[in-house]
Amino acid sequence: MTNRAFAVEAPCTLLTLLSEEFGEPRLAKVLGTEHRVPPHLWDAALVGPLMDFLGRPGKEFRARLVHLGWQLSERSHPPPPELPLIIEALHSGSLIVDDIEDESHERRGAPALHRRYGLPRALNAGNFLYFWALELLTRLNLPPITELALQRAFIRTLLACHQGQALDLAVDVTRLAQTEVKPTVSAVTRLKTGKLCELAAQMGALAGGASQSKARAIADFGRELGVGLQMLDDLGGLNSERRAHKGHEDLRHARPTWPWAWAAEALSTHAYGKMQMLGRAVSTGSEHPEALASQLRAALGGRGRAASHEQLATALLRLSEAVPEPRALAELEHELARLEQSYE
Repeated sequence: MTNRAFAVEAPCTLLTLLSEEFGEPRLAKVLGTEHRVPPHLWDAALVGPLMDFLGRPGKEFRARLVHLGWQLSERSHPPPPELPLIIEALHSGSLIVDDIEDESHERRGAPALHRRYGLPRALNAGNFLYFWALELLTRLNLPPITELALQRAFIRTLLACHQGQALDLAVDVTRLAQTEVKPTVSAVTRLKTGKLCELAAQMGALAGGASQSKARAIADFGRELGVGLQMLDDLGGLNSERRAHKGHEDLRHARPTWPWAWAAEALSTHAYGKMQMLGRAVSTGSEHPEALASQLRAALGGRGRAASHEQLATALLRLSEAVPEPRALAELEHELARLEQSYE
């Protein structure tokens, strides 16, 4: 049975849109026919790396949030097929840049883009996707006031994501005071994953013509859902063998993640201090990340799973109070349960 609240019915993909972007008609319009560049040069410079990355399988969760926002605005027809792809372009760009800044080795089952094509081309490709997403927004023929609202939301989101990334890169969680850990982790999460998911839900609601109050409630749900998603993602990096490489990467870089926040709440000052000392040893390479991961797992028990579930349940409850759509909300509740299970 198809889950209608999260159904995606897009006849085009980012790959088809990218092919059109670098097709002869579009390039002639941008450059003029006298400046024709051989296709193989575009392939080497930009199209090839992007086709590689965008062709890798992803969850497309944020695209489904766009559909949810549209459906909760009570539109009877589907959104423009390009609308949910815009947020995926923006998210893909952020992943490429994050991988560079985190010195990651792989993404979506293949080498990180900067490992395969070099840092300069990967960085340019990631930045291209940010601006391409904004340009695609102008081609939807939305009412001018709606387009302006979405452009402003985009800009606010990009600013917030860069603020969050700055904290994420600069903070050494093993050097924070115990009382500083959870507020810092929460801020990073809300500025990055939270704001991007907020934008996804808000895009669907605004483009769907939702009232200001309803669009705000849907956007707030997207943000709180994003926080829950990051909790699950951080926890998966600690507990899942399949995702252990990402969890170990975060531990080596002493990133402010939710397992550290929960440990700071659960442990005594002495025990947490010892955990931080082990974390510093992992950062210097004198201890393996799994030594720290195992201690964090022991310290947390079921705390992380319970906190993630409460975050998602509370987000759904607040949405149901503001947007009473029983059928869509029931389907959404089922989807969230499936999402939680996917991280086990």
